[in-house]
Amino acid sequence: MEKLPMEQQHPLELKGETMVPPPISAQVMALLLLPLLLALPTRARPVPTPADESGELVDWLMQYGYLPPTDPVTGQLQTWEAVTSAILTMQRFAGIAETGIPDDATLALIQMPRCSLPDILPNRPAKLSAGQHAKRQQRKSRGRRSAGLAWTKRNISWRVKTYPRGARLSRETMRVLIYYALRVWGEATPLTFHEVGGHSADISVEFLQREHGDGSPFDGPGGMVAHAFFPGDPQRAGNVHFDSEEDWTFRAPADDYGMDLFAVAVHEFGHSLGLTHSPSKRSIMRPYYQGPVGDPLQYQLLAVDRLDIQRLYGSRALHSTERPEVSSLLPALSALPRNFPALRSGDLPDRCSSSIDAVTQIRGEIFFFKGPYFWRLTQGQHLTSLRPSLIAGFWQGLPRHLDKVDAVYERPTDYRILFFSGPLYWVFKDNSVEEGYPRPVTDFGLPRTGVDGAFSWSHDQKTYFFKDGLHWRYDEAAGHMDKGFPTQDTPWGPMPSPVDDVLSGNNGEVYAFKGRQYWKFDQRSLKPEGSYPRSIAKDWLECAEEPYPPLSAPTSPMTGAGSQPDVQAPLPEAEHCVCYSTSTCAGPGWTLIILLLLQGLV
Repeated sequence: MEKLPMEQQHPLELKGETMVPPPISAQVMALLLLPLLLALPTRARPVPTPADESGELVDWLMQYGYLPPTDPVTGQLQTWEAVTSAILTMQRFAGIAETGIPDDATLALIQMPRCSLPDILPNRPAKLSAGQHAKRQQRKSRGRRSAGLAWTKRNISWRVKTYPRGARLSRETMRVLIYYALRVWGEATPLTFHEVGGHSADISVEFLQREHGDGSPFDGPGGMVAHAFFPGDPQRAGNVHFDSEEDWTFRAPADDYGMDLFAVAVHEFGHSLGLTHSPSKRSIMRPYYQGPVGDPLQYQLLAVDRLDIQRLYGSRALHSTERPEVSSLLPALSALPRNFPALRSGDLPDRCSSSIDAVTQIRGEIFFFKGPYFWRLTQGQHLTSLRPSLIAGFWQGLPRHLDKVDAVYERPTDYRILFFSGPLYWVFKDNSVEEGYPRPVTDFGLPRTGVDGAFSWSHDQKTYFFKDGLHWRYDEAAGHMDKGFPTQDTPWGPMPSPVDDVLSGNNGEVYAFKGRQYWKFDQRSLKPEGSYPRSIAKDWLECAEEPYPPLSAPTSPMTGAGSQPDVQAPLPEAEHCVCYSTSTCAGPGWTLIILLLLQGLV
């Protein structure tokens, strides 16, 4: 028999070389597996796998790291040996019977909703025999503790950037659940998490669908429900994406087919902090969706996850009564205030006709204060309620019968919130007052009679105080007033005087408020824009028309500003919320209902 040229020999006919099985397609693989299946004892013999299901299995194994990516030369072809080995590894990782064939349990597993990150990372060995797996399970967890990098900082910022449309849960409920999912990891580590507004955050949370530009498209309801990016990702470190087409739920009944947002969020934040998937059936980092994990107020990491995250960041040394820092303007669900004065309709200020006492931006949300009440605008600048809420009912530690606040601002150095009223000021961490407050405003070098307004300007990270036509500039980092202040000349001019309050926008623009009007100052020229002043009620507080004629002229030296603009500033799209009632759909539960009532959302 004539010897074939070397390039025409089949790999199995090469002498002195390793015998390599030929590449096979998914369809051929099913036919090759059939004799093996038929040779099994009757009781152990699974139903033969159709060719299309085998193709789906091969795609799944490649998707989640059990098989290498498609070879550009051979296309979808995989060797029989590689596929069998991948099935065994997948079965071992999932904790099901290691048959090496696509039996019923294996096919059922690939249909389960799950995280779309791979179980086996390209640079991480995955093959362990069954005996090795049993003996080295705990040591293996040390190797899988992270994807290579952890955060080098200990104070991590976060924000929810987008929400799903038409979701069963309200935006505020989703934000509460994100807050508590982060707190789970904060309880086990020295990490602190604080919510921020604007566009810059270490961990950005988004609800997206299908192809969304990161190379990991979602596939609609079921299947891949979410994914996150490890701290070492050069472009999206820490970010979390949820599939907006999933039916996100919280405390849903057992027969509900939705996805529990809190459970999935805890899992994904594990990835954001550096953990990979775990083969443990008890771990929150198991890749398959396992249903609700319990009450966010009580849930804690199990030992396997706590040890893994502490190998990256160490443990938190807390006294028994302390809780980790996760900063947000969402009060603790278990410590809602009681015995505050009742809201009486006749006492409530009319947002469409009232002036304001103070305005501020905190974590991307806008707060307008009038008397003892406030209105709150979401990060999308939509009023959470047309009815105002009690200031002292939201910020615990202010006097119960507080008449008004003069100024409020968020300190950029540590995200504390400062309230000024008359000769005193208070410092808050989120919704709770710090120990030792109130204190006199003279701590800042301000007049003992108090201030008219204050704001922190993102342009220079300084805080500006206003009083009777004068202004002061305070250096928060150095902890003292800048030299040469107070002065009458402001960087923005001309500005109404005396001003009610001043606000800094996300892009460095400045807004001055006086009476029922406001002015906007360009971020570059620092000069007032030409179409101002405009109506606070129309542009900010969702009033169609003012019940009284606008002011005939502004109380400032600015010219030509007596008339109102013809075009109202565009309002953002309203929130989409199906319902808040647990009687008609799976809502946020009674604890969250109380929270939402407190914030004027229901």
